[in-house]
Amino acid sequence: MSAMPIMTSSQPPSQRLHLILLGVNDVAASIRFYESLGWRRSPTGNDGFAKFDLGGYALCLLARDAFAKDALSPTSTGSGFAGIGLVYLARTADEVPRMLEMAVASGGTLVKPATKTAWGVAGYFKDPDGHLFEVNFEDGWVFDDGHRLIVDKVNSA
Repeated sequence: MSAMPIMTSSQPPSQRLHLILLGVNDVAASIRFYESLGWRRSPTGNDGFAKFDLGGYALCLLARDAFAKDALSPTSTGSGFAGIGLVYLARTADEVPRMLEMAVASGGTLVKPATKTAWGVAGYFKDPDGHLFEVNFEDGWVFDDGHRLIVDKVNSA
């Protein structure tokens, strides 16, 4: 995985979040909890990354340790890692470093630069109050014309 250079684009980001990430101790137990509330698990997730459609965005459950590792945060008690992150899904890979740069220029803190991943490009920043945000681009995500996430569909290569 390598950091991506900052690139510019004339298209502004949409004013939208797409995912709420929850780092949980036991993904299977958390899936059972949300299903017992009557929530329907999306068939496009998996046992390690469960998705629940919230109408244009998704609640996503993943192992807390894996989430902390990806966000370059320690998992020990008192480390400040809350196990929750908000995600903006970029339209292009080039938008990821641009959004991170905008966040830093606006007073945020860069946590992880835009980095090539096995699925696309992603990076993290914290807002001035320390809330964690991920900016992510992956070809698999599907959106409607308003850039709202269609949770139960994936693009296949």
